[in-house]
Amino acid sequence: MKNKLRIIGGEWRSRHILFSDTPELRPTPARVRETLFNWLQYDIAGSRCLDLYAGSGALGFESASRGAKQVVQVEQDQQACRQLKTNADAFSANQMKIVNSEVFRFLAGDPDTFDVAFLDPPFAKGLAVQTCEWLEDKEWLAKDAKIYLESESNLSLERIPENWKLLREKQTGEVCYRLFERTHR
Repeated sequence: MKNKLRIIGGEWRSRHILFSDTPELRPTPARVRETLFNWLQYDIAGSRCLDLYAGSGALGFESASRGAKQVVQVEQDQQACRQLKTNADAFSANQMKIVNSEVFRFLAGDPDTFDVAFLDPPFAKGLAVQTCEWLEDKEWLAKDAKIYLESESNLSLERIPENWKLLREKQTGEVCYRLFERTHR
Protein backbone atom coordinates (compact mmCIF):
# COMPACT_ATOMS: atom_id res chain seq x y z
CA MET A 1 0.00 0.00 0.00
CA LYS A 2 1.43 3.34 -1.04
CA ASN A 3 0.63 6.53 0.80
CA LYS A 4 1.19 10.04 -0.50
CA LEU A 5 1.77 13.50 0.82
CA ARG A 6 1.84 16.89 -0.83
CA ILE A 7 4.83 19.20 -0.96
CA ILE A 8 3.66 22.53 0.40
CA GLY A 9 6.14 25.06 -0.98
CA GLY A 10 8.76 25.87 -3.56
CA GLU A 11 9.41 24.56 -7.06
CA TRP A 12 7.50 21.30 -6.50
CA ARG A 13 4.60 22.86 -4.59
CA SER A 14 1.41 20.74 -4.76
CA ARG A 15 3.25 17.72 -6.23
CA HIS A 16 2.97 14.48 -4.32
CA ILE A 17 5.57 12.07 -3.05
CA LEU A 18 4.71 8.48 -2.36
CA PHE A 19 5.88 6.60 0.70
CA SER A 20 5.73 3.00 1.80
CA ASP A 21 3.44 1.59 4.44
CA THR A 22 6.37 0.88 6.75
CA PRO A 23 6.01 0.19 10.48
CA GLU A 24 7.00 3.16 12.67
CA LEU A 25 6.91 5.57 9.70
CA ARG A 26 5.25 8.81 10.81
CA PRO A 27 5.50 11.48 8.12
CA THR A 28 5.69 14.99 9.53
CA PRO A 29 2.15 16.41 9.11
CA ALA A 30 1.61 19.23 6.61
CA ARG A 31 0.72 21.74 9.33
CA VAL A 32 3.97 20.99 11.21
CA ARG A 33 6.01 21.14 7.98
CA GLU A 34 4.46 24.50 7.16
CA THR A 35 5.41 25.87 10.59
CA LEU A 36 8.93 24.42 10.36
CA PHE A 37 9.63 25.86 6.91
CA ASN A 38 8.27 29.24 8.03
CA TRP A 39 10.85 29.09 10.83
CA LEU A 40 13.55 28.16 8.29
CA GLN A 41 12.42 30.46 5.46
CA TYR A 42 15.80 32.25 5.24
CA ASP A 43 17.96 29.18 5.88
CA ILE A 44 17.05 26.64 3.17
CA ALA A 45 17.92 28.24 -0.18
CA GLY A 46 21.49 27.29 -1.10
CA SER A 47 21.96 25.18 2.02
CA ARG A 48 23.24 21.65 2.57
CA CYS A 49 20.61 19.60 4.44
CA LEU A 50 20.94 16.30 6.29
CA ASP A 51 17.71 14.36 6.78
CA LEU A 52 18.32 11.60 9.34
CA TYR A 53 15.64 8.91 9.80
CA ALA A 54 14.28 10.19 6.47
CA GLY A 55 11.25 7.85 6.33
CA SER A 56 8.79 9.33 3.84
CA GLY A 57 11.31 11.96 2.78
CA ALA A 58 8.88 14.82 3.41
CA LEU A 59 11.43 17.14 5.05
CA GLY A 60 14.16 16.46 2.50
CA PHE A 61 11.89 16.90 -0.52
CA GLU A 62 10.40 20.06 0.99
CA SER A 63 13.96 21.41 1.42
CA ALA A 64 14.97 20.54 -2.14
CA SER A 65 11.76 22.11 -3.46
CA ARG A 66 12.67 25.31 -1.61
CA GLY A 67 16.16 25.57 -3.12
CA ALA A 68 18.51 23.51 -0.95
CA LYS A 69 21.78 22.96 -2.81
CA GLN A 70 22.17 19.41 -1.48
CA VAL A 71 19.97 17.06 0.55
CA VAL A 72 21.31 13.82 2.02
CA GLN A 73 18.58 11.48 3.26
CA VAL A 74 19.63 8.65 5.59
CA GLU A 75 17.15 5.83 6.13
CA GLN A 76 17.66 2.30 7.42
CA ASP A 77 14.56 0.66 5.90
CA GLN A 78 15.33 -0.68 2.40
CA GLN A 79 11.76 -0.40 1.14
CA ALA A 80 11.56 3.24 2.28
CA CYS A 81 14.92 3.94 0.57
CA ARG A 82 13.73 2.46 -2.70
CA GLN A 83 10.68 4.73 -2.56
CA LEU A 84 12.85 7.78 -1.75
CA LYS A 85 14.99 6.99 -4.82
CA THR A 86 11.89 6.52 -6.99
CA ASN A 87 10.55 9.90 -5.83
CA ALA A 88 13.91 11.61 -6.40
CA ASP A 89 14.06 10.15 -9.93
CA ALA A 90 10.48 11.26 -10.66
CA PHE A 91 11.39 14.83 -9.67
CA SER A 92 14.81 14.73 -11.44
CA ALA A 93 16.15 15.77 -8.05
CA ASN A 94 19.88 15.61 -8.73
CA GLN A 95 20.62 17.51 -5.52
CA MET A 96 19.30 14.58 -3.47
CA LYS A 97 21.38 11.67 -2.25
CA ILE A 98 19.68 8.69 -0.60
CA VAL A 99 21.78 6.62 1.83
CA ASN A 100 20.48 3.24 3.00
CA SER A 101 22.16 2.98 6.40
CA GLU A 102 21.52 2.85 10.11
CA VAL A 103 21.96 6.46 11.33
CA PHE A 104 24.74 5.81 13.86
CA ARG A 105 26.71 3.79 11.31
CA PHE A 106 26.39 6.74 8.91
CA LEU A 107 27.42 9.27 11.59
CA ALA A 108 30.45 7.12 12.53
CA GLY A 109 31.81 7.72 9.02
CA ASP A 110 33.81 10.66 7.72
CA PRO A 111 31.89 13.83 8.62
CA ASP A 112 30.73 16.40 6.12
CA THR A 113 29.28 19.70 7.31
CA PHE A 114 25.62 20.54 6.92
CA ASP A 115 23.78 23.84 7.38
CA VAL A 116 20.47 22.24 8.38
CA ALA A 117 19.81 18.87 10.00
CA PHE A 118 16.44 17.18 10.39
CA LEU A 119 15.99 14.51 13.07
CA ASP A 120 12.76 12.57 13.37
CA PRO A 121 13.78 9.26 14.97
CA PRO A 122 11.39 6.51 16.03
CA PHE A 123 9.84 7.52 19.34
CA ALA A 124 10.60 6.01 22.75
CA LYS A 125 13.82 4.28 21.65
CA GLY A 126 16.32 6.69 23.18
CA LEU A 127 17.68 7.74 19.77
CA ALA A 128 16.92 11.48 19.70
CA VAL A 129 19.39 12.85 22.23
CA GLN A 130 22.16 10.42 21.29
CA THR A 131 21.79 11.44 17.64
CA CYS A 132 22.09 15.11 18.66
CA GLU A 133 25.25 14.32 20.64
CA TRP A 134 26.81 12.46 17.70
CA LEU A 135 25.99 15.26 15.25
CA GLU A 136 27.85 17.69 17.50
CA ASP A 137 30.70 15.50 18.74
CA LYS A 138 31.54 14.03 15.33
CA GLU A 139 31.47 17.47 13.66
CA TRP A 140 28.64 17.05 11.14
CA LEU A 141 27.30 20.57 11.58
CA ALA A 142 28.38 23.89 10.11
CA LYS A 143 28.91 26.85 12.38
CA ASP A 144 25.44 28.36 13.08
CA ALA A 145 23.66 25.24 11.72
CA LYS A 146 19.95 24.86 12.38
CA ILE A 147 18.76 21.55 13.83
CA TYR A 148 15.13 20.42 13.73
CA LEU A 149 14.16 17.75 16.27
CA GLU A 150 10.80 16.00 16.23
CA SER A 151 10.21 13.80 19.26
CA GLU A 152 7.78 12.51 21.82
CA SER A 153 6.59 15.40 23.97
CA ASN A 154 8.11 14.08 27.20
CA LEU A 155 11.69 13.90 25.86
CA SER A 156 14.26 15.28 28.32
CA LEU A 157 16.60 17.84 26.76
CA GLU A 158 19.12 17.38 29.57
CA ARG A 159 21.87 15.98 27.32
CA ILE A 160 21.32 18.18 24.26
CA PRO A 161 24.70 19.75 23.36
CA GLU A 162 25.30 22.83 25.51
CA ASN A 163 26.09 25.02 22.51
CA TRP A 164 22.68 24.40 20.91
CA LYS A 165 20.31 27.27 21.53
CA LEU A 166 16.58 26.47 21.46
CA LEU A 167 14.98 28.94 19.02
CA ARG A 168 11.44 27.61 18.67
CA GLU A 169 9.29 24.88 20.19
CA LYS A 170 5.73 23.70 19.61
CA GLN A 171 3.67 20.72 20.60
CA THR A 172 0.89 18.96 18.73
CA GLY A 173 -0.69 16.12 20.69
CA GLU A 174 2.05 13.75 21.83
CA VAL A 175 4.60 15.24 19.41
CA CYS A 176 6.99 18.06 20.23
CA TYR A 177 9.00 19.78 17.54
CA ARG A 178 11.91 22.07 18.19
CA LEU A 179 14.35 24.18 16.23
CA PHE A 180 17.86 24.70 17.61
CA GLU A 181 20.74 26.81 16.40
CA ARG A 182 24.31 25.68 16.89
CA THR A 183 26.33 28.43 18.52
CA HIS A 184 30.09 28.69 18.85
CA ARG A 185 31.77 26.57 21.49
